[in-house]
Amino acid sequence: MTDQTPQTPPSQPAADPQAPVVTPQAVYIKDVSFESPNGPFAQFDGQPAVNLNIATRAAAMAQDVHEVVLQVNLEAKVGDKTVWLLELQQAGAFVIKNLSATDLAQVLSIMAPNYLLSYARSTVSELVVKGGFPPFLLPLVTFEALHARAAAQQAAAAQSAPAPITVN
Repeated sequence: MTDQTPQTPPSQPAADPQAPVVTPQAVYIKDVSFESPNGPFAQFDGQPAVNLNIATRAAAMAQDVHEVVLQVNLEAKVGDKTVWLLELQQAGAFVIKNLSATDLAQVLSIMAPNYLLSYARSTVSELVVKGGFPPFLLPLVTFEALHARAAAQQAAAAQSAPAPITVN
């Protein structure tokens, strides 16, 4: 037999410590409520109309760790009678590093809510079904448009704000 020297694997390039990082750490239900005041067997005239409100908020939890909360409020009504009411705060903790302020704002208001939406969609559907009703599927949401609208509102507010007075 011949002596063979083990080959060393090629070295991996070192990861750039300044490279942008966006990593989900946890996805969880922060708060949830489902109400069916009349139960699933109540008689209603017609199909319920579902009112949907979605909002997001973000807060720093620690250095480079942010919590994003997707708030979903749904109310199914027939006329003035509530069929069911659902409130959900689907949350996630994200490690976010090495991003500019603009990129960070986009991650917190677009990417993270998009990530959380599939979890919220599943939770909403399960709760409505467990309440005794046909499943309700959350529609797709364009968080990019919501982000652009919020940015435009901030810009308009900044332009309409009076200039600060400086005294020398």
